[in-house]
Amino acid sequence: MSRLIPAPGPQRVLAFSNFVYTIGSGLYLTAGVLYFTQGVGLPADQVGLGLGIAGCVALVLGIAVGHLADRRGPRGVYLATLLVQALATAGFLLAESFWAFLLAVSAAGGAKAGGLAARSPLIRRYGGDRPQEFRAYLRAVTNIGVSFGALLAGWAVQVGTHAAYQLLVVGNAVAFAVAVLPLLALPPVEPVVGGEGPRWIALRDRPYLVLTALDGVMAVQFKVLTVAVPLWLIGFTDAPHWLVSGTMLTGTVMVVLLQVRASRDVDSPAAGGRAYRRAGAAFLVACALIPLSMGVPAWVAVVVLLTAVVIHTVGELWHSAGGFEISFALAPERATGQYLGVFGLGAGLAEAFGPGLLIDLCISWGRPGWYVVGALFAVTGLAVPPVVSWAQRPRLATRQWLPDRRASHRGV
Repeated sequence: MSRLIPAPGPQRVLAFSNFVYTIGSGLYLTAGVLYFTQGVGLPADQVGLGLGIAGCVALVLGIAVGHLADRRGPRGVYLATLLVQALATAGFLLAESFWAFLLAVSAAGGAKAGGLAARSPLIRRYGGDRPQEFRAYLRAVTNIGVSFGALLAGWAVQVGTHAAYQLLVVGNAVAFAVAVLPLLALPPVEPVVGGEGPRWIALRDRPYLVLTALDGVMAVQFKVLTVAVPLWLIGFTDAPHWLVSGTMLTGTVMVVLLQVRASRDVDSPAAGGRAYRRAGAAFLVACALIPLSMGVPAWVAVVVLLTAVVIHTVGELWHSAGGFEISFALAPERATGQYLGVFGLGAGLAEAFGPGLLIDLCISWGRPGWYVVGALFAVTGLAVPPVVSWAQRPRLATRQWLPDRRASHRGV
């Protein structure tokens, strides 16, 4: 992945589709909640409840859709999830009651989780010799697309009218639908032929489940820069409020420029475990620095916060690189969708419960809470390498249930 743009072929198709898709995601991430609270007029507590229920639906569907992608072929299943997201997002325009809102966001969230799992076999098949590195490239593309979407969403938020928010929703739905078009040219991947052993093998792979849980704890770090730092900056420091955007931009630019490079040397499960350990240490340092921005002059607060954000983002790069490697390398090739659907449970739980946890510890408790969060990340990082070693033991029954058919698979 040394190219800025992949060579013509499946990788470029996947990258372009991902770019279009994430522009739509950026629109929703930036102003989706505001659409329902300001545009539609739903109470904030109802919106929060609905999003929480939708998150639980997504956790269940991610595994099921990933398994379906393995058995029926990932391209068709992935296309279907994008179309469902487009239709469900368009349904936001009709969500004028809580139950209509719940139905729409549950369908959209479930399709999103399923799409991430269904796309994984495509990444493994067309990602070259190092699909983990291609996955890192797609994460950089994702950050670019989300940034464009956020800029467009800023217009809707600034105007603040119901019509402006509706245009935002339409743009989101259109982006999801357009993301389907390039994928029609993608060569199909043969579905998995049923093998011996239990059907839901990922749910029986105990080391992989433990790694999923540990990744879920570590994934709370993604909410540090989007939830905890903005609230801390505004409520506890004298730093200028524009620094909220500055911290977000700093992290985004670093991911775009450095994610592929950070993933290049993480080329084995053991290296992935070490990357988690380094990430935990970086998060500990960043969380120890952030409280030092309280009670100091504004310029000192700016320097401290930006330094912490840079260190935190370095940890984020290592965490993502380790997750890409471990989740792919420890998943049997013939059950990639199912395994990656399971691994997504951790991030889904962090998405659902991470903001509340960080607010309770870092904002409500204050300075000691930051130290607790940093220690939690550090301990989690230290726990990953031994679990990776456990997962690599050849006695794992899950590795025996799936015969290696890679020779025939390469001919697809």
